[in-house]
Amino acid sequence: MNLIIRILLTAVAVVILAKFLPGVAVEGFTSAIIVAIVLGLLNIIVKPILVILTLPITVVTLGLFLLVINACIILMANSFIDGFVVDGFWIALLFSLLLSVLESIMFSVLNKD
Repeated sequence: MNLIIRILLTAVAVVILAKFLPGVAVEGFTSAIIVAIVLGLLNIIVKPILVILTLPITVVTLGLFLLVINACIILMANSFIDGFVVDGFWIALLFSLLLSVLESIMFSVLNKD
């Protein structure tokens, strides 16, 4: 049950950010749910592989390269989903940062209940 609520909250965050960020578009709430599921799967499967492969540069940049990896995950989701559009790398980077902040706020409210 908690997983479904987290997916729905992520979908809401995607819709909110698509409304406010220029360069990010999502067709509807069903596309946002698909985006949330695909982002979750990419974070589970692809992100650990990328983190291991880029460990030296991540250490040199004191972890800031993880932001680049998050933007790449967003761009991968963009290529997999037809109803989700991100215009470029910098928009994907900003989108991933704001999505992380918005999700952490929503999930902290969820955990207080």
